[in-house]
Amino acid sequence: MPIRIGFTLSLTGGLGTNGQTAFLAQKLWEEDTNQSGGLLGRPVQLICHDDQTNASLVRGLYEQLLDVDKVDLVIGGYGNNSLIPAMPLMMARQRYFVGLMGLGVNTSFDYPNYFVMIPTGPHPNTALTQGFFEVASRQRPRPETVAILAADADFARNPVAGAKENAGVHGFRIVSESTYSLATQDFTPIIRELQTTAPDILFLCSYLSDSIGLVGAINAVGATPKIVGGAMIGPQSSSVKTALGSQLNGLVNYEYWLPVAQMMYPGVEELIRRYQARATTKPTADALGYYVAPLAYAQMQVVGQAIAATQSVEDATLAEFTRKSVFKTVVGDVKFGRGGEWAVPRVLQVQFRNIDSHDIDQFKNPMTRVVVSPAELASGELMYPYADAKKASPIVRSVR
Repeated sequence: MPIRIGFTLSLTGGLGTNGQTAFLAQKLWEEDTNQSGGLLGRPVQLICHDDQTNASLVRGLYEQLLDVDKVDLVIGGYGNNSLIPAMPLMMARQRYFVGLMGLGVNTSFDYPNYFVMIPTGPHPNTALTQGFFEVASRQRPRPETVAILAADADFARNPVAGAKENAGVHGFRIVSESTYSLATQDFTPIIRELQTTAPDILFLCSYLSDSIGLVGAINAVGATPKIVGGAMIGPQSSSVKTALGSQLNGLVNYEYWLPVAQMMYPGVEELIRRYQARATTKPTADALGYYVAPLAYAQMQVVGQAIAATQSVEDATLAEFTRKSVFKTVVGDVKFGRGGEWAVPRVLQVQFRNIDSHDIDQFKNPMTRVVVSPAELASGELMYPYADAKKASPIVRSVR
């Protein structure tokens, strides 16, 4: 009998690309584990149901996994929409629950058997954009004002709250705070209106398609804040990169892993090579996989190492082990702390530059996304202001 691990992912809908990317990486872990003899002398089998980026489906799907599919263990999916609706059921059933990515999910639940792979640490709301505002504070002439523009959606609340706190820490003055409807098609009037406040920092919190519209509008209008970006879900995605191309130049945004020398942890280069080869046959998955694939594979490594070390699939035993242990993963050593978050945060801030086409292969070159924070993982300095970064010289490609 296999060890059956069940979960939901958004394989379709607005977050379908990220869900498909995660599932492809998790399936690679399943293959690797079974080729190495499985766990506890048993093969492993992943049972994934599509929640369609629809939070209302999540609880019912987990009930099906537990009561109909009879899985041995459950794990959590990508995004707050896939994690928060599952939490009351996990708590009622006292299940061990390792989520993939979700910001501040356990803040209100305080469930001791919850863990999450998003590297935002014990203060997730502020950690997501701490580096963004810290880097801004070091620039000269120093920026002074901030305009906040966010989607009118639940996912934006925590990042915006964190951004406001970080802005206050560095003495930045918020001159505008506004939201836009997820139904918005033309962002040009919104950006024109924001220009009247002349912000030094334009902080954006957006979904994938919104990110394309916002960056396009910023370029079309010719807006020139000194720094643009912050908490955009989208620029991490290959589809957004290829849609925007050189319009991304100058943008500063968060990432969790990139192929820079300081982050080539054991096994991650081989994982990315295999993932990218497999992704060519899965057009709905992200072509590069940098944003989701390493963390999804590492999520399964945490579960697998906990099972192997405890020789158990019993929820309480696995949770107790996970709370106190250090896990060796493709994203480095992982230790969980308060609320099941990473004990030490590791959120990157990167600046897009040197982009000269819509070709996805150029983004394999780390100089198209320069890590500017944290200092210990940085691959370069911020090019400031935004108008200058937009003019960065394109990378010279060798002729083969």
